Amino acid sequence: MMSESAIAARLEKSVCSVVRGQTEVVRKVLAAMLAGGHVLLEDYPGTGKTTLAKALARSISGAEFKRVQFTPDLLPSDILGVSVFDPRGQEFRFHPGPVFTDILLADEINRASPRTQSALLESMGERQATIDGDCHPLDGLFFVIATQNPVEFRGTYPLPEAQMDRFMIQCALGYVSAAEEAEILEAQTERHPVDMLEPVVTRDEVLALMAAARRVRFSAELRDYVVALVAATRGRREIQLAASPRASLALMKISQALALLDGAEFVTPDLIQRVAVEVIAHRLVLEPEARFAGADPRKIVRDIIAQTPVPV
Repeated sequence: MMSESAIAARLEKSVCSVVRGQTEVVRKVLAAMLAGGHVLLEDYPGTGKTTLAKALARSISGAEFKRVQFTPDLLPSDILGVSVFDPRGQEFRFHPGPVFTDILLADEINRASPRTQSALLESMGERQATIDGDCHPLDGLFFVIATQNPVEFRGTYPLPEAQMDRFMIQCALGYVSAAEEAEILEAQTERHPVDMLEPVVTRDEVLALMAAARRVRFSAELRDYVVALVAATRGRREIQLAASPRASLALMKISQALALLDGAEFVTPDLIQRVAVEVIAHRLVLEPEARFAGADPRKIVRDIIAQTPVPV
């Protein structure tokens, strides 16, 4: 466990050397990757969302990285790929799209149409892509980091509920302190620090970490606790669409990965509480009346955490 934690620590240190002042968010993003999930980073422009994805990709040797800039005219085939007729061989040849990679940066995902956004649904949920009736498995890491600006900005489309449910966590970077911002300016005097990053772990080491995270002990009492937290979102008057069992699975898996990053051999309730808001809140759809009254899904989840008995 110590050696695995040391490998994870090298990766975390590398990313944090570029993404200053965001240690907790970086750790949660890494935990989501090790748990086999996907991440939605929502924040204002210029807060480092794309930089985080690039820094992570550059830190892993042998990992393939692709970026898709989502725009209103982007088509599903631009993401999944397309079959093109080869006149020489008199047959169709499949040209894979950027979804066939280890780390995919879906930049400004909410600027594409809902039809194009939905092209990622099958891939994120089942690690496969169906093109022209043929099923193509997505091997390797296949970790999606999607970024989006707040939906109030012009030219954006809210992500469908099913798409939101495919993201293991939704995080926000936020603004850093004045001192940290000054360090960012100093680091970029001549060139961007991400361009100087060297790989610190291999792709195989990351895959081994993913397997190790699944072996972290998760007690029956904690399983009941996770189910209680998620089930508490159902039946509340202010919630129109509550969290599903997918949220329970995500909460269990990412807390196991967090324990691995912390060098622990088992999950504790505080690890679950630490990430529960990011796992559950974005899956909730509020009733219109509650939304107009200013209800906040994140606050609802925090209230649920405070009201749910903790196993001892």
